[in-house]
Amino acid sequence: MASFHVMSDARGMHVQPRVRRITTADLIDVLRLGVEDFWAKPSHYVFLCLIYPVVGLILAQWTTSGAYAIQLLYPLMSGFALLGPFAAIGLYEISRRRELGMDTSWWHALEVRHSPALPAIAVVGIMLVALFLLWLFTAQSIYTSLFGAQPPASIGGFVREVLTTSKGWTLILFGNAAGFVFAAIVLATTVVAFPLLLDRDVGVVSAIETSARAVMTNPLQMALWGLMVAVLLVIGSIPLFAGLAVVMPVLGHATWHLYRRLLEPERAQPDRRPM
Repeated sequence: MASFHVMSDARGMHVQPRVRRITTADLIDVLRLGVEDFWAKPSHYVFLCLIYPVVGLILAQWTTSGAYAIQLLYPLMSGFALLGPFAAIGLYEISRRRELGMDTSWWHALEVRHSPALPAIAVVGIMLVALFLLWLFTAQSIYTSLFGAQPPASIGGFVREVLTTSKGWTLILFGNAAGFVFAAIVLATTVVAFPLLLDRDVGVVSAIETSARAVMTNPLQMALWGLMVAVLLVIGSIPLFAGLAVVMPVLGHATWHLYRRLLEPERAQPDRRPM
């Protein structure tokens, strides 16, 4: 790391890539391209992403083992949406290599460790982990304010209380409202941050700011994209999290293609200014 840099690019400049407007048709198209990337060598990608359902099952077991926190099962499941942009970074690399006609064997997903932008990628990743932990703390705080510090005795009892009591409906309302805020923050700050850093090494500030500009330029399309991601993650989580082995790589590849649609190519000479 002779040229260690985080906040700006290697020259100490703040790069401002130009953002394009997209349509709903572009969202459908990037999902199609994500599926194409996945099916190019699906066995490799399923192997890479088996970690997601495995971790999901471990977390589910932890929260349903009786003495811990059944009430955190749903927040943990929905938290995949917060960590997804960081967890899929190896898949962006696979899509980038396929786009360039390079070898896309699964081990190339690990090539991210050689990226000059690795420190910046790590910083944004740490930010997402912090948001994930803050989300769990917020979810637990909402539960405690309504039901007290005692964890639920069983899943069945907890589900009945949530669905049939006023406190349960309040938990659903405020819990999902808080989850929406966290999801919106992650979408606005990272929708293209990791692919951009992997592709151009522009620094943390530019990656987050460019993501925010992409969302502000395409508010309806980005809201729809966030909804599509949430729905697909829920569908992938329902069958014991096993569907995430397909949903996660497809969304990861699709995010790379979304990045390509949202930003002008680097040769378009992005604006630069000193930090």
